[in-house]
Amino acid sequence: MRRLLAMIVKELWAVLRDPKSRIVLFVPPLMQLFIFTFATTLDVKNVDVGLLDRSSGVHSTEFVQRIAGSPNFRRIVVFTSAAEMRAAVDNQKVIAAIVIDEDFDRKLAAHRPATVGLILDGRRSNAAQIVAGYLTQIAGSIGADLAQSRDAPQGSVVTNWYNPSLDFIWFTLPSLVAIITSVAGLAITSQSVARERELGTFDQLMVSPLRVHEILIGKMVPPFLIGMINGSVYLVVAPLIFGVPFTGSYLLFFLSLATYLLALIGLGMLVSSASQTQQQAFLGVFLVTTPLILLSGYASPIDNMPGWLQVVTYLDPARYFLVIVQGLFLKAMPAGAVFHQLWPLVLIACATLSASAWLFRARME
Repeated sequence: MRRLLAMIVKELWAVLRDPKSRIVLFVPPLMQLFIFTFATTLDVKNVDVGLLDRSSGVHSTEFVQRIAGSPNFRRIVVFTSAAEMRAAVDNQKVIAAIVIDEDFDRKLAAHRPATVGLILDGRRSNAAQIVAGYLTQIAGSIGADLAQSRDAPQGSVVTNWYNPSLDFIWFTLPSLVAIITSVAGLAITSQSVARERELGTFDQLMVSPLRVHEILIGKMVPPFLIGMINGSVYLVVAPLIFGVPFTGSYLLFFLSLATYLLALIGLGMLVSSASQTQQQAFLGVFLVTTPLILLSGYASPIDNMPGWLQVVTYLDPARYFLVIVQGLFLKAMPAGAVFHQLWPLVLIACATLSASAWLFRARME
C-alpha cells in the first residue's frame, strides 16, 4: 500500500504541479458545457419565412400574426407574386414560403376545410423540416380554436413526458455530461505512459520495486478522480444554472459514472501504452474519440444507422452511459433499468482494463 500510495501521489503531482495544467483540467470542460449546451441544438430560430397572402381575410391575418409572434421566426417577408417568392427561395433569403389562396377565408367562414401551401428550401432539409413542424403546429392551433368556437369535438391533445416544454437543453445537457467526460478522461489517461517515455523516465519505472499492477493503478487514479470531480460539478451546474432537473438516484449516477470512467481509462491506457510520444498519444485519442461520440447515439439515433453499424455500437461504452445519464436526469430511471445498461459497461471496462494491462506489461518486458 505504501508503494501504491507513493505511485498515486507521484502521478497526481505530475498532473497537477503546473498551475496551467490545473486550469486546463477543470476550466475548459466547464466552458465546453456552457458553450456546447447552447451550440448543439436542433431548434431552429432567427429564420425568415416568406408570405404570399392572396386572401387577406380575418383568418389569414390571424395566422400571419401568430407566425410573427413565434420566437422561432425573425421576420416575415411579404411577396406580391409567385415569381418574387420563387426568387427569394432560390437565393436563400427565406427558408420557407407560405401561400394562402384566395378562398382560404371563404372556406373557413363556410365551415369547410381550408389548406395552406408551404414551400420549403430542400437544400437545408433538416432545418426546413423543423420549420415545417413549427408552422404545422401554428396552423393546427388555429384549427383547434375554430373547432372549439363551433362546439365541435376536440382533436387530439399531445402530452410530452419527461420534457413537457420540449426544451432541447433538457436533452442536450445530460448528453454533454457523457461526451465531455469522455474527451477529458481519454485525453488525460492517454498522456500518462507516453509522457514517461518521452521524458525518459519509463526505464526508471521498469527498474523500480513497483509491480505492474501498482504502476497501472497509480496511473489510473488521477484521471478517475478528475473525471469524478468534473461529473460532480456538472451535476450541480445542470439544475442550478440551466434548470435541467435531476430526478434520479445520485448513488446510481456516481456508480455509473465510475464504471464509465474505468472503461474510458482502459481505452486511454491502451492508446498510451501503444504510443511512443505524447503527439502519437494525442492522435490516437482523436482516432478513438470520434467514433466513440458518433456511435453513441448523441449525434444521430442508433436506429437510423445501418444494421452492421448498429452491431458495432454495442462495443461503444458511451452508448450505455448516454442512456443512463439521460434517464437519471429526466425520468428517474429505476435501478433495474440502470443495471440493464450498466452490466455491458462493466464488461467493456473489464475488457479494456485487461487489454491495457496486457499491453503495458508487454511493453515493459
